[in-house]
Amino acid sequence: MSDESVMSLADREASWPVIRSRVVHQDAWVVVVREDVITRPDHPEHEFARITVEHPGAVIVLAVDEDERVLCLRQYRHASGHVFVELPAGLRDAGDEPPVETAKRELREEAEMAAASWRQLLSTYPSAGLTDEVHEIFLARDLTPVSRGDFEMQHEEAEIEVFWAPVDELIDAVLAGRVRQGPLAQAVLAYDAHRRRGTLGEA
Repeated sequence: MSDESVMSLADREASWPVIRSRVVHQDAWVVVVREDVITRPDHPEHEFARITVEHPGAVIVLAVDEDERVLCLRQYRHASGHVFVELPAGLRDAGDEPPVETAKRELREEAEMAAASWRQLLSTYPSAGLTDEVHEIFLARDLTPVSRGDFEMQHEEAEIEVFWAPVDELIDAVLAGRVRQGPLAQAVLAYDAHRRRGTLGEA
């Protein structure tokens, strides 16, 4: 691989021609299902349909304490039919609120914790062929307990279990396939990669 190829190792924005578009489903919740009929560039004779789930995006928080333990949740997910080991997370459905501010709010509301130190670990597209959703994954450290205030846990959130797991045991569980929730796996493996490289202190 040439040096030029390595330097250009990055995703790039693109938009193929859209012939027509229609909303397949929209309700009071945050997602919209849209069908686009598109063509390849310079091939207008070849039309084909693609479904897109419009999504505001989400934040995920890897909160690690001074004993190298991760704050985890157990939460039921109906679509997947599992109670997953997860991290505090939430939708970016508050307008132009910066992602880190959403992350702070979700950590407080779901786990009743605040953090003095924040840094972004990753920004990922969880299913680029299906949705425009982006996950902003943050590392939170220097943790202190706080009240969630008047926020009321509802629906699946009302049954959330909060617990602590040692980082290395969580990594083992991910690598063994016992813990399979995508954002958690990405977050803890990114944390371990930074830890091994000695770059956790870099913004």
